[in-house]
Amino acid sequence: MTKRREFITLLGGAAAWPLAAGAQQRMRHIGVLVPGVANDPVWQARIGAFQQALALSGWIIGRNVRIDIRWATTDAAAIRREAEELAALAPDVILAAGHSSTAPLLQVTRTVPIVFVLVQDAVAAGFVDSLARPGGNATGFTSWEFSMGAKWLELLKQLAPGLTRVAVLRDASQGFAVSQFVAIQTVAPSLGVEVITVNMRDPTEIEQSVDAFARAPNGGLIPIPSAAAVRHRDLILTLAAERKLPAVYWERLFVAAGGLISYGPDLVDQFRGAANYVDRILKGDKPTDLPVQAPTKYETVLNLKTAKALGLDLPTSVLARADEVIE
Repeated sequence: MTKRREFITLLGGAAAWPLAAGAQQRMRHIGVLVPGVANDPVWQARIGAFQQALALSGWIIGRNVRIDIRWATTDAAAIRREAEELAALAPDVILAAGHSSTAPLLQVTRTVPIVFVLVQDAVAAGFVDSLARPGGNATGFTSWEFSMGAKWLELLKQLAPGLTRVAVLRDASQGFAVSQFVAIQTVAPSLGVEVITVNMRDPTEIEQSVDAFARAPNGGLIPIPSAAAVRHRDLILTLAAERKLPAVYWERLFVAAGGLISYGPDLVDQFRGAANYVDRILKGDKPTDLPVQAPTKYETVLNLKTAKALGLDLPTSVLARADEVIE
């Protein structure tokens, strides 16, 4: 076993030699802008996957690359400030996590290469000219397609067949939210469901709107992906639990915190893909030559405890499709 470990270690070092020979002339600099906090296990997993994938490409922290991670929380002013400071350092490339990080970065630099992840509609946001030919200093990975909205409603109806009403929580300032609501609205009649919108401008509005919605029976919730939904995650989960509203989310972090079910792309995998793009840019590729990529891996996560609390009799088909079941 010891010899096998030594052999693997030797291989790892050998893989880095060709890169190190050309790259050690100067330490390469990667900036990372995160709309979160350093002790959040969700972000730790994402950034950890990014760093591990970089290491597999031969980029070793302290040897041929340094990574400057800015934890900006979800405060918009803090994100803008960190974006300005990071861009002023002129790193070789910046990883931008989410729309809330990418937008301010592109406001302060159109020269530093940017690789984004967790972005919903990069074209509508003005981040790129097209998915195939980004055209500027940014490229990366989109997280959701418009058709996802219809799949969320179908899944919610499977879990709660008596469902007749669904409140769609959205950040109306984002065009993507409007498009996904249209996708949900399009499939709703065939499922016998009426859909309404609830804007997520502030906690008071969310609570009052969901309270009013919950006064009638057979309701459910679908929060559309946004920084606002993440910011108000605890409130949304509390309202869903207290008002007995089955809800479907786009990401595991909601289910791990007590939400019913999530269906969406494997977002950790996007950070591995981002590491590949960062590697290519460090080796000379330009963002405009790297097409924006859509998700390829999806996962379903189910919380059995929450399902029981809501009195749901889970169909075998849903249990079978779950990649992870939290008990």
